[in-house]
Amino acid sequence: MVARFPIEDVIIDIESSGVLPRLLLHCCCAPCASYVLEYLSPFFEISALFYNPNIMPWEEHGKREAELIKLLSWAEYPTLVRLEDVEYDGSEFEELAERYWDEPEGGERCRGCFELRLGETAKLAASSGFDYFATTLSVSPHKDAALLNEIGGKLAELYGVKYLDSDFKKRDGHKRSVELSKEYGLYRQNYCGCKAEGSLSFIRS
Repeated sequence: MVARFPIEDVIIDIESSGVLPRLLLHCCCAPCASYVLEYLSPFFEISALFYNPNIMPWEEHGKREAELIKLLSWAEYPTLVRLEDVEYDGSEFEELAERYWDEPEGGERCRGCFELRLGETAKLAASSGFDYFATTLSVSPHKDAALLNEIGGKLAELYGVKYLDSDFKKRDGHKRSVELSKEYGLYRQNYCGCKAEGSLSFIRS
C-alpha cells in the first residue's frame, strides 16, 4: 500500500541519503508556486504541472500559465525546474461542477475540483515514473490542507505513487509567497478560478 508522507519526514530522509527524488508538483498559479518551489527545490528534482481546467475564462488561464513560465525563467533554483503542460479543457471541470454552482467556497464543488486536478497529477506522476506528487494549493489561506491531504492520500493508494502530505501556508508560507510575487512582479489574481453564480470573484487569493 502506498500512502501519503509528511513532508518534513521525507526531507530528513532525503538529506540523509543525498539522492534527490523526482517530484511532480501541481501548480495552481505562479504566486503560490513561488514559495513552494523555493522551499522544495533543494530536495527534489521538480517538474511543475500546470493543469487547472477550473480557471475561467480561457484568457485568464493563459495569463496565469504565462506567469508561471515567467517565474520558472526568472527564479534561480538549485536544480532545473521543468514545466509540464496539459492542454486546457474547461469542460472537464464544468461537467463535474454543474450541480454545485450555488454552493459556497469549500463545498462539494471545491472537493470535486481538488479531486480532478490532483487526480490528473497522480496519474501523470505514476505513468511518468515520478517518486512523489504534490500540489501548491495549500499555500492559500482559503484552501483546506486537511482535505487536500485526504484526497492526495487516496490517490496515492489508487495510482501507486507517493504523495507529499503538507500544509504550505505554515511557517509563513503564504506571507513568503506574497513577498516573492512582489519581487518577481507576478500577477496575483483575485479569484481562485471558476465561476459561481455567474461571478468571477467569489474566491479571494
